[in-house]
Amino acid sequence: MGPTLETERLLLRPTAAEDLDGWAELMGDPETARFIGGVQPRAACWRGMMAMAGSWACYGFAMFSVIEKDSGRWIGRIGPWTPEGWPGTEVGWGLIKAASGKGYAYEAAVASIDWAFDHLGWSEVIHSIDPDNAPSIRLAERLGSVHRGPGKLPAPFEHYPVEIWGQSREQWQAR
Repeated sequence: MGPTLETERLLLRPTAAEDLDGWAELMGDPETARFIGGVQPRAACWRGMMAMAGSWACYGFAMFSVIEKDSGRWIGRIGPWTPEGWPGTEVGWGLIKAASGKGYAYEAAVASIDWAFDHLGWSEVIHSIDPDNAPSIRLAERLGSVHRGPGKLPAPFEHYPVEIWGQSREQWQAR
């Protein structure tokens, strides 16, 4: 259904049915789900996961499932995402707690941004980040993105505060 990208420590591949346990772990933890829609029951996780799989099927891209090479474990979802009404061509991220602080988000985001520019032909990439999400802000800065100001997400997320971080393809390639 889509490509598999390989980094030093990770495999990034399209969503698959076997990802549900990891997806439910990510979205069931108040800390990891806080800035990506909040805690969700397993049935809602299934629907969210299927939206990602559907985007792969209909549009040829969505966030990648991130697999840790050494363990084969699903550790999160990172990659291109542009739902209807979204403020731009986003590369977003979300990792389970056990995978945080290891540089995985940066590693997967770099591969995803490269892929979005090279294969999707995007001219810019954004990150919609809650102003209280300091780790994601640090990651956006590490990626070379700059703060562009407040943004607005479509319903049903229109009440979530977000700041837009981003950069052009030219800025990315010049880094």
